[in-house]
Amino acid sequence: MMNWVFKTVSTIAILVLITSCANTKNSQENRSQPSDISPKLNVSSEILFDSLKIDKFYTVYPDLNKYKTYVKTIYRKYGFHRIWFDQNGIIESGHSLYERVAGISQEGIFTEFPYNNQVAGIFESDIENELTDDETDIMITNMFLFYVNKAIRGINDQIVESLEWLLPKKQVSYEALLDSLILHPELVDKDTTVVFGQYYKLSEMLKKYHAIESNGGWKTIVWDPKEKSYKPGDTANVILQIRERLFITGDIEKNNGSNRFDADLEDAVKKFQLRTANTPQKIITKSLVDNLNVPVSEILKKIVVNMERSRWISPELAKADEFIFVNIPSYMLFYNRNQKRIFESPVVVGKKMNKTVIFSGQMSSIVFSPYWNVPASIMNNEIKPGIKKDPNYLAKHNMEYYNNGQIRQKPGKNNSLGKVKFLFPNSNNIYLHDTPAKSLFSKDDRAFSHGCSRVGKPRELAVVILENDPEWTPAKIDSAMNANEEKWYTLKKKLPVYIGYFTAWVDDKNVLNLYDDVYSRDQRLFNILTGNN
Repeated sequence: MMNWVFKTVSTIAILVLITSCANTKNSQENRSQPSDISPKLNVSSEILFDSLKIDKFYTVYPDLNKYKTYVKTIYRKYGFHRIWFDQNGIIESGHSLYERVAGISQEGIFTEFPYNNQVAGIFESDIENELTDDETDIMITNMFLFYVNKAIRGINDQIVESLEWLLPKKQVSYEALLDSLILHPELVDKDTTVVFGQYYKLSEMLKKYHAIESNGGWKTIVWDPKEKSYKPGDTANVILQIRERLFITGDIEKNNGSNRFDADLEDAVKKFQLRTANTPQKIITKSLVDNLNVPVSEILKKIVVNMERSRWISPELAKADEFIFVNIPSYMLFYNRNQKRIFESPVVVGKKMNKTVIFSGQMSSIVFSPYWNVPASIMNNEIKPGIKKDPNYLAKHNMEYYNNGQIRQKPGKNNSLGKVKFLFPNSNNIYLHDTPAKSLFSKDDRAFSHGCSRVGKPRELAVVILENDPEWTPAKIDSAMNANEEKWYTLKKKLPVYIGYFTAWVDDKNVLNLYDDVYSRDQRLFNILTGNN
């Protein structure tokens, strides 16, 4: 884990030791430009200290001991020169780092640097610094390691994997990140080359909902048990409460104080229902009010855990020429090409007992009019008991034995995979496919499958995947899907597929969308982040 830390610190040492930007506690002089950078240590970094001071430092500050080995490696690499000083004092990048650590709770992190009081003495003009210059330098290096581990990298790979998140953890150039931190710290907060862009959008929502919480949140809406619903034009006190609630979160722009279910409120209710993955209704129901009554603290929790998930995603994902992304909690598939969304479709995902796996793969084939090779679990738990009850079970379900006792379903309109499947080989045997059970896509809760993702618009997905392939016109795709004869086609270019899990997502219109935690994953991650696991 610390290999990248060492590389990072190597970069930071090179940069900061030769930077000509002088700073005292309150200095804000301009930094050196990149053209001034040299790989050699120069006069601004010629302050040496005794290496034994590192060991002594950790006897005084034992809560940082986990960084000791790596700090020694860093300073040994640079001949035990001070990293964070030049001839005029602490360089500006040290001050920028301190500001980030001091405000780390704004990044959805609940852990504080263990020695905040000592660090404040370094950077705050009204607090005396009780550390020597050597101790100061070592303390800032520890603070740097703390920040990179907590705010940039996120929780360690082993914990991520234990959370059943099998998407590859991002591979970030920390050197580039810290170049930005040192040379242009004002850009780091929005640098989508370093952190997945969704992270920054969620961080803005974190600020918004923290402000709402600070102002008292919202009152619980009281439903009249005598009423089943309210339609447009109705008047009631609960309608006024709903209007006030939606105004607080910005779903309605103006609170006119009316208790009438008017057109503005109707639009606001629709907006709220859409961004919480509920089918819009023209009436107000108790179910809607229950959703509105979710406390702000729960929304903050959702935002925080999804900020952490965003730390794990490579920022290169959103910049890929082409990819498919399935978000399990939203029950949606998105297809991006040239950094634009060109297609989306509802999906059905695995039910809680047959969770869809969070992972990635490379789509390599499309199979038209596919056989369904029945998995052993389904064969043993469902089909064999069915055969015992009805000897004609296989014939009735258009199934047959093959390959020494295995069972498969023949191609056809009632095939469980529908008329087409999309393969991205993986050890989980997960793929995208059509389904004859079209009615499931009209439901708000679409966790019904055995693990694979059923696509609501499979024909359209095949068309958009193959639209630049002259061999496959829409007419040929239609013919292959209805041929009742299996046909495989290997894509000329593999297509990345990502299956992720985000219960909070800010869309391109800067709207916060909130989804049910269908696999109950949020609380466990929140407990880890808050140290309550």
